[in-house]
Amino acid sequence: MTEGAVADRQVEGRTVPVAGTWGVDPAHSSFEFIARHMLAKVRGRFTEFTAAVVIAEDPAKSSVEIELDVNSVTTRDDRRDAHLRSPDFFEVEKFPKISFRSLAVRPAEDENRWQLDGDLTILDVTRPVTWEVEFHGATQDPWGGQRAAFSAWTEVDREDWGLSWNAPLETGGFLLSKTARLEVDVELMKQ
Repeated sequence: MTEGAVADRQVEGRTVPVAGTWGVDPAHSSFEFIARHMLAKVRGRFTEFTAAVVIAEDPAKSSVEIELDVNSVTTRDDRRDAHLRSPDFFEVEKFPKISFRSLAVRPAEDENRWQLDGDLTILDVTRPVTWEVEFHGATQDPWGGQRAAFSAWTEVDREDWGLSWNAPLETGGFLLSKTARLEVDVELMKQ
């Protein structure tokens, strides 16, 4: 690593990325959701997104903003994807974006884990969520840039955002789970 290209630092015994503005590398990042369909788990993702991450000198003052293009949702099933874009779910024509804006960052028990509190907006409904975040490290890439990697996850009740479409099963219960797991894996590039 060349002098001046250090991508991480120590703050209160924790390794964190250097302070500054970081952008998401879309080729090495994903924004996914997992829900149960009857007995199986179905995984979907949003392939188009923007994100801005500011790592502050004091990591607890860092911020994250994410915007997902809902029209880019894919579950590898065209019919299901069309249904997700319809008024039964995301109503893409009226609500083309899902957004997240952080409000607080707190260290968790493990030294490479954090909790990220913020507002998640879907269908123009904003609700608080807390993400469990894991820092995987930071390094210089082969082209002299600085990279950092994180993963994050949370579970939400989709009905809290008005995503309540479902169908009863003859044997009892419903076609879709009320809860969904949201997972994010990002590789950041220092701007």
